[in-house]
Amino acid sequence: MERSLQRNAAVRTISNRAALVPLASLLLVAAPAGALSEFGIEGMHVVSTPASEVRASVSADGRRIIWGSSDRGGGPGGWDLWQATLRDGRWSEASPLPINSAANDFDPMFSADGRWLYFFSNRAGGFGGDDLYRAAVLADGTFGSTENLGAGVNGKGDEWAPTPSRDGRHLLFSSNGFGAHRHDLFVARWDGKAFAEPRPLPGVNTDADEFDAAWLDDGRALVFTRSTDVETRPVQLQLAQCDGTRYVGAKPLPLSFNSPDGWTLGPVIDWNKPGEMLVSGAAKAPRAGKLDIYRMRAPAATGKTGCVPE
Repeated sequence: MERSLQRNAAVRTISNRAALVPLASLLLVAAPAGALSEFGIEGMHVVSTPASEVRASVSADGRRIIWGSSDRGGGPGGWDLWQATLRDGRWSEASPLPINSAANDFDPMFSADGRWLYFFSNRAGGFGGDDLYRAAVLADGTFGSTENLGAGVNGKGDEWAPTPSRDGRHLLFSSNGFGAHRHDLFVARWDGKAFAEPRPLPGVNTDADEFDAAWLDDGRALVFTRSTDVETRPVQLQLAQCDGTRYVGAKPLPLSFNSPDGWTLGPVIDWNKPGEMLVSGAAKAPRAGKLDIYRMRAPAATGKTGCVPE
């Protein structure tokens, strides 16, 4: 629970500091996907608003986007999951998800097959702190009941950013309860009943906080977030390639607003357009609020296979 409170403080800090930067013209909107230059803002006024919007995921059919917001009014809790639907090529009808609780619900991600929505929550009944959950996505687009992913991936600490692999056999996530450092990245495998046996992601974890990660090209490369202290220090996206056994050569993701003193996080590959990636941050322009959702081309995966433990 302590680290959950720390992340609350961290996002508030990110939001407050980002709000000090002058807002760009709200007339700017995202470039069409086929015309992406460096990046474009996602869903101006609908997805990206004056609030803080973090970690968005698009469904495999491209018709729905779900994201987390820490301060957008209208949901039952302080941190809630929001969704919008595609209408005439634009996101519209933003609304909180019915699976939200009065606690924190955050870090959503669809499975590649569209059957599940993964997220974290500190709702009652978990194993401690922030736990990983999922809810079934039903044929009519509604959601089934939420289920805790169990003791195989949930400990007494905080687990964040559940990221299922494209084939559903592995789950990438971060935790401060399974490793020797602060927040580290782990990967668990599906054993037929649950995700279990989390192992540290090779080559990535340090004494800093590593969290919010996305696999590129089934694990040949990795984009992840690193901060020397997620509670008080800036966060920056890193890009690393797999050398066949571990991720190496981590360097800041080449994105103009991914600066050493900024706050850029929440990378997620768009299952509907796997050559594109969504991130959260605060560009100078276009700009809607504190933290916005941006779309960019996914960086090239030039590494090898072998970094996703079997």
